[in-house]
Amino acid sequence: MPCSAPSPVRRALLGAIGLLALPIGALAAARTTPAAAPSPDSPWPRALAVPGGVARLALGPAAARPQAFAGDLPLLVVGDALEWTAVVGIALAAAPGPAHITVRGPDGATRQVAYRIDPKRYREQQLKVSPRTVDLSPEDQARYERERAHQQEVIATFSTPVPQALRMQLPTPGRRSSSFGLRRVFNGQARNPHSGMDIAAPTGTPVVAPLPGRVIDTGDYFFNGQTVWLDHGGGLLTMVCHLSRIGVQVGDVLRTGEPLGAVGATGRATGPHLHWGVMLNRAMVDPALFLAE
Repeated sequence: MPCSAPSPVRRALLGAIGLLALPIGALAAARTTPAAAPSPDSPWPRALAVPGGVARLALGPAAARPQAFAGDLPLLVVGDALEWTAVVGIALAAAPGPAHITVRGPDGATRQVAYRIDPKRYREQQLKVSPRTVDLSPEDQARYERERAHQQEVIATFSTPVPQALRMQLPTPGRRSSSFGLRRVFNGQARNPHSGMDIAAPTGTPVVAPLPGRVIDTGDYFFNGQTVWLDHGGGLLTMVCHLSRIGVQVGDVLRTGEPLGAVGATGRATGPHLHWGVMLNRAMVDPALFLAE
């Protein structure tokens, strides 16, 4: 998505204070979320302060990008010298109620910015899968624990520069067969809520990068099957799972829409589909908030 040029008013203001605006495209083009369907100039992602959602918190003007933290975790901060915004991923396990982040300015001074997490109830989904993917053998359990430890290292990635635009492209065409946040019950046993978006598509359908990013992990995992992780900067990561084929390797840098693999049914899957996850400050959040559709 191309970056929009600053308006004459913004250029005049920036010139008056002797600062250069950072081009961040549609992210700085609007200050509020419209009630109607979002336009291409709306801020992305859309704000929805619920478990599994995203909060957009105004930090005010500053000559340099401030740092923001949720506990010890660094947060994505976007904007320019006239207005910085913290984009905060809210974990599905987060309790509704008051919350806050800590902001550190260029001078080292800190302050808190408060917000509120609203409750949200997600639907329940019953699924039938191979019993071995629910009641794990000792060997499979050991494999899962090794993979989980590796994944914890992957999701800790926080890199710069931060992304210039946050509106994402759907990684593959198809029917959305399972939405984010579903309370999933496998063979009658409750498991963690669904932490991504499932897109049903035939095996071999191309899968592309939803934003510019760098490949930081690939592998064939017990639950997720063949998987690719992308780092988009500032703690924003995406993952695509159950691939039939991986067409990239760690270190590759991709543009939006560039292919990285193909839809499949590897790992714990009931049929060919893509599981697409979006992670922000180590919280899996609803990918739909990053889409214009």
